[in-house]
Amino acid sequence: MRLAASRVAEVLGAELHGPDVEVDGASVDSRTITPGQLFVPVVADRDGHDFVPAACAAGSPAYLTSQEPVGGTAVRVGDTAAALWALGAHARGLLPDRVVGITGSVGKTTVKDLVAGALSVALATHATRDSYNNELGVPLTLLDAPDGVEALVVELGARFPGDIARLRELTRPTVGVITSIGSAHLEHLGGLDGVRREKGSLIEGLPVAGFAVVHDVDCTPDVRARTEAQVVTFGVGRGDVRATVVGRDAELRPTVRIESPWGSGEVALSVRGDHQAANAAAAVAAAVCVGVGFDRALAGVGRAEGSRLRGEYWRTPGGLRVLNDSYNASPESVAAALRALADVDAPRRVAVLGEMAELGEASADAHRRMGDLATSLGIDVIAVGTRAYGGTVVEDRAGALAVVATLPPEAVVLVKASRSVGLDLLADQLREGGVPSR
Repeated sequence: MRLAASRVAEVLGAELHGPDVEVDGASVDSRTITPGQLFVPVVADRDGHDFVPAACAAGSPAYLTSQEPVGGTAVRVGDTAAALWALGAHARGLLPDRVVGITGSVGKTTVKDLVAGALSVALATHATRDSYNNELGVPLTLLDAPDGVEALVVELGARFPGDIARLRELTRPTVGVITSIGSAHLEHLGGLDGVRREKGSLIEGLPVAGFAVVHDVDCTPDVRARTEAQVVTFGVGRGDVRATVVGRDAELRPTVRIESPWGSGEVALSVRGDHQAANAAAAVAAAVCVGVGFDRALAGVGRAEGSRLRGEYWRTPGGLRVLNDSYNASPESVAAALRALADVDAPRRVAVLGEMAELGEASADAHRRMGDLATSLGIDVIAVGTRAYGGTVVEDRAGALAVVATLPPEAVVLVKASRSVGLDLLADQLREGGVPSR
């Protein structure tokens, strides 16, 4: 979204220093800034103000600051994070009302990708990049919407009570999707009931003319009572929009049959794992609610690619097959990944698992259950930095690599953990041929 720096200052009630220039979108990371973006230096573990010169050198024509400007064009504000939020609210007011907001315990990012694919066949669509789903990522998504956009797909995440309501008020979705209600972030949200309250708050503020797209399993009477919007349910073999897996290729990409009030048909998905059937049903339902025809929405879902670190499948230089699902982990997503791994035809299947974080009192039992599930599926576990799964326990990534080096070339390895564990770095090592020679 293009804005004059003077307009940014006006919206924020702030001071403009330097020449009036135009900005297009915004960024909080000087390392990935795109020329033209407004730089927003956030004060967190590190002070983003230290990187203003680097952002300007990378092509940022202007920056926000709560300190003395250091040259160029600056908009001086009291709090840069609060200013970013206010700019996001201003941007939302300039965008159309075809907005799909997506939350849930698992599958948010993939459903976001699938919905964007379904909408883009008929509408100029902008979607959340990667998993930019928090108090910084959501306003950045709004500000990065290009001119002429006709539909917006926004992922909304929560770690603490009230997060979803606040993000919903910022984005004002007309279609709200709850992918699932499960055990992610139990520690901070107050157990499963707290997760249910938090995720369900997405649909409370939907307009009467809007749509709440909810997994049939989770759509209890109390959930329906939380919204005045029309409720559309989805699921595997159940719900208003029903998905069934009817085939699967050698790289775990399922072919899904979807039946709905608007039509039925089959589609080969580009994302991996049979659990994607429900995600595809949710995406088709959301797209039709926005106004895309069923057949076009189904085709768009089939063409949509998933975000990185989610269900990637490739071979190492030595021939080892890797299912890289290392972006994050909860009991539900680990179970789905283990079942996908079990579907691979291989002489040996191994899951390299790190801790599932933020589960609170449920943590020990959840890890034990996932270890037991792996055993029941004939999968060997390499547990990195935790004994909670059982299996072969190693201290760190180097230890995991050493064990992987003993596997036969045609084995298949799943890499899965919460983001804080950093097993995506292990996957990178495997991709680059970092397995020690035997």
